[in-house]
Amino acid sequence: MPLDNAAKIYPPAMTEGWNALFRVSVTLDEPIDRQVLKRALLKTVARFPNFAMRLRRGFFWYYLDRLDGAPEIQDDVQNPCARMRFRENGGFAFRVRCYNRRIAVEIFHAITDGSGGLSFLKTLTAEYISIRYGVTVPRSGDILDCSVPASEEELADGFLKHAGPKAVPETKRRAYHLNGTKDPDFLHVTTGILDAADIAARAKALGVTVTEYLTTVLLFAAADWKHVKHEPLQRRRPVKATVPVDLRRLFGCRTLRNFANYANVGLDTRLGEYGFEEAARIIHHQLRLGADPHLLAAKIASNVNIEKNVFMRLVPLFIKDPVMSLAYRIEGDRQSTTCLSNLGRVTLPPEMEAHVRRFDFMLGSLIENPIASAAVSYNGKLVINFTRTIKESFLERAFFTRLVKMGVKVFIESNQKDPEEI
Repeated sequence: MPLDNAAKIYPPAMTEGWNALFRVSVTLDEPIDRQVLKRALLKTVARFPNFAMRLRRGFFWYYLDRLDGAPEIQDDVQNPCARMRFRENGGFAFRVRCYNRRIAVEIFHAITDGSGGLSFLKTLTAEYISIRYGVTVPRSGDILDCSVPASEEELADGFLKHAGPKAVPETKRRAYHLNGTKDPDFLHVTTGILDAADIAARAKALGVTVTEYLTTVLLFAAADWKHVKHEPLQRRRPVKATVPVDLRRLFGCRTLRNFANYANVGLDTRLGEYGFEEAARIIHHQLRLGADPHLLAAKIASNVNIEKNVFMRLVPLFIKDPVMSLAYRIEGDRQSTTCLSNLGRVTLPPEMEAHVRRFDFMLGSLIENPIASAAVSYNGKLVINFTRTIKESFLERAFFTRLVKMGVKVFIESNQKDPEEI
């Protein structure tokens, strides 16, 4: 299986200590039975053929090669999303971990995106609950029926299918960058748990979505960082956040592989101070423009044209690798200050709701930006995970402090050994 258009950049960008990972996890009502989980995993992997793959190096491009079975289930760890060694994982580009009542899946971005990963986790959980408790879990939406093979559409490269007729080059400007004391060997995780209905009501009162509301808070926190740091070389750069846009709903696509694009939204603090309501409206319109199907189709076409370029197709991979890796560093994270990825509200059938207590979503370390955030809602709770590879916790502290000052109740968790770091 060839890599999809979005996936092609991730293998060349890998380093000895880093590859692009993200994590989705679910917490159940009882401790996990590993033997049942193993049976459920085998059935789920068979339903998601893009997960049953080994990354291979070809002469012109990387590609995916079929694997049998499933990876061994591992104990969960305090340091999530550490560099994945595919050979040590049976060749698989994802791993399944469990601890007490939690099942976690950490996924190399080359095989799918956050929505695809959530579908995999929900289907795995449905299989687990069905086997362990002898209940029939209805399959619909992104909870897939493992007795039915994957369709051609589910395994299609959505980018090739939905690229627009014309490519439009983007105007890019480097964003303000968060600098701190590097700590690349440990992924610091700070989790905030909020009342989902409260945040939804606050967002609705301003005429914006929950994602737009949270992005505005995040940009204000980044602006606070910029104000405190006093960095002359960076003062002229805007604070910007990358917000992934799931293309499946916009284009009516059901692929299980990568099918997302990104909107970079921000505030230019050189223009003066913004009120929160004013800033939220600006972010609202920026995100709506960034999610315009015509614009997205043109952006997809730009990326697809690069892939189809005769020069790119005929140049050997050993030459492509360093060029694509450099391009990723220049054109990737440097265009944003940080990112916020929101999977939205998770819905489950009653047969699953009886056993599922919580969902989490987090991003592994980015190659340039040291801090990322990810959110997901379930059962009335909005869970936001900040992950960072620097010691300073200023951004998440400023983010949650601002919410508290606005009257939002926040419960904080962390994987850090010293609570004073939070």
